[in-house]
Amino acid sequence: MNTSGYISRIFGTSPARPLQKHMDKAAKCAHKLPKLIRATYRDDWQKAAAAREKIVLLEHAADDLKRDLRLSLPKSLLMPVSRSDVLEMLSRQDRIANRTKDISGLIIGRRIIMPEPIQQAYLEFLERNLDAVTQARKSVHELDKLYESGFRGAEADLVMEMTDELGRLEDQSDELQVKLRAQLFALEPDLHPVDVIFLYKIIDRTGDLGDLAQRVGSRLLMMIAR
Repeated sequence: MNTSGYISRIFGTSPARPLQKHMDKAAKCAHKLPKLIRATYRDDWQKAAAAREKIVLLEHAADDLKRDLRLSLPKSLLMPVSRSDVLEMLSRQDRIANRTKDISGLIIGRRIIMPEPIQQAYLEFLERNLDAVTQARKSVHELDKLYESGFRGAEADLVMEMTDELGRLEDQSDELQVKLRAQLFALEPDLHPVDVIFLYKIIDRTGDLGDLAQRVGSRLLMMIAR
């Protein structure tokens, strides 16, 4: 068997390509959440369920890409990074899709609607976390150039700047989350106690999206540091 041809079929022209394809799918999955949320605000559960179904399909597609990469990845890679680096990056990306499916499942399963006084604040919070996911995706799409540069030089500096921006977005998300939780706390007397529990879970898991995106960036920084 032609080993070089086999690896070429797996990775194409760049060993970064499978990670980029997977991150694209995870990011696309996360970006379906606003449509689902807006449908719940209109009490349109048919459209909300349709958005949930798309999220599930995208999460499954991300799982398929993850499985294919794990099964196909050679034990030894002639790359500037180790096999464990690739697998750890893959795992961090995959959690974005998984967390998105978790959030949509909670909302659809219990038909949870954000209380009207905090609906806009929640959407703003969600969008800021999705900004972080988008930034992480952009960073991953620099992997080709990072490999070519041996994870050094101007390209490494650019990725470090991009991950710095990820940190700023995560800080902004944290600030919005604190405010949102305080607003929800003020509304608690008017809400069903069980609903309150799930509303906090949704807020916390939404915040996880930004945190997971930052972890993707942190892994890139670790690769550069090595």
